Amino acid sequence: MHTSPFLGELIGTMVLILLGDGVVANVVLKETKGHASGWIVITTGWAFAVTMGIFVSRAFGSVDAHLNPAVTVAFAVATNDYSHIVPFITAQMLGAFLGAVLVYIMYLPHWKVTPDPAAKLAAFCNAPAIRQTGANLTGEAIATLVLIMGLAGISSKALGVLAIGVGPYLVGVLVWSIGLSLGGPTGYAISPARDLAPRIAHALLPIPGKGSSDWRYSWIPVVGPIIGAILGGLLIRAYTL
Repeated sequence: MHTSPFLGELIGTMVLILLGDGVVANVVLKETKGHASGWIVITTGWAFAVTMGIFVSRAFGSVDAHLNPAVTVAFAVATNDYSHIVPFITAQMLGAFLGAVLVYIMYLPHWKVTPDPAAKLAAFCNAPAIRQTGANLTGEAIATLVLIMGLAGISSKALGVLAIGVGPYLVGVLVWSIGLSLGGPTGYAISPARDLAPRIAHALLPIPGKGSSDWRYSWIPVVGPIIGAILGGLLIRAYTL
């Protein structure tokens, strides 16, 4: 099979979610080797997941390796080129869903022995620490804006040309920083695909005792990152970082 940007976005996002949601499952589900190992493990695992997702995405044909609809929207706004919106976001959503299914399979025995439905949901998608719509929406927008500004800075011509292979590691550091500093209020979705597609998987999969998929909250990790992405795209366009 030939590589392509669509395939790269799909496979890269699948790996991102498999490793990212996988580290959450390892921490929150009962009787795993990593149970209760904490927030530092989760944020570190997500940072590595992003780095590996980018490498895989590029290997399968996506030079851009967005892996996130918010990133795709931001750079569409920044460049006034909207041609990637539909194919990239479609691939990212499919990849995120498949990654979530693989997490379910990977931790198959642990769903049954985990009594807390909220812990099971956390292995797929986000929930706020304090449920307050305005604050949660604003937090997701700010965290995503920082993501977009960080990506713009990493790729800025002002820094010169980065050595081959360095970029994905810097993006991982960026996501790690966001998780450690800004992830407390909402769990830092910073990506509609990261939250929505796994949430759909949670709703569809036969997870024992899973409870609600919390659809009341589901729009915030979609709308918040898109707001942050649009603001970031407009800033990049205005100042050409």
